Amino acid sequence: MTANTTELIGVYDADSTLLGEISYWVGARLGTANCSLCELTHGLFTKKSEWRKCADSLAVPFRLFHRDDAPGDVLIALAGKFPAVLQQTTNGVSVILTKEELERFDGRTSDFAEWITEYLSY
Repeated sequence: MTANTTELIGVYDADSTLLGEISYWVGARLGTANCSLCELTHGLFTKKSEWRKCADSLAVPFRLFHRDDAPGDVLIALAGKFPAVLQQTTNGVSVILTKEELERFDGRTSDFAEWITEYLSY
C-alpha cells in the first residue's frame, strides 16, 4: 500500500566522511567493498543522469543517506542491514527494498527506476 507514502529514503552501505567516501571508492574498484544502491544511483564519480531524471520525476521526494548520517528512525528500521530503500508513510518508516532485493537489479538503473515508479503507482 503506497497511497500514504510521503517520501522514499535510500541508505548506502558507506559512510559520508571524506575518508569513508575514498575508502568505499577504492574498495569498490578493488572488489573489497560493494553497495548495490551506490551502483544504481552513482557512476564512477557522480550521480547517474538516468537516476537524477527518475528521482526528479517521482511523486514524492527520494532522499539518500549514508550509514553515518541517516535519521534515527531510519537506522532503527534498518537494524544495521545496509543498503536498503525505505518508505516514510503516515504510519512511520518501513523497508521496501533490502540489500538482497537491490542486488537483483545488478546495477541496472533503468530497472530500479521502473520498479520505484511502479511501486508508487499502486
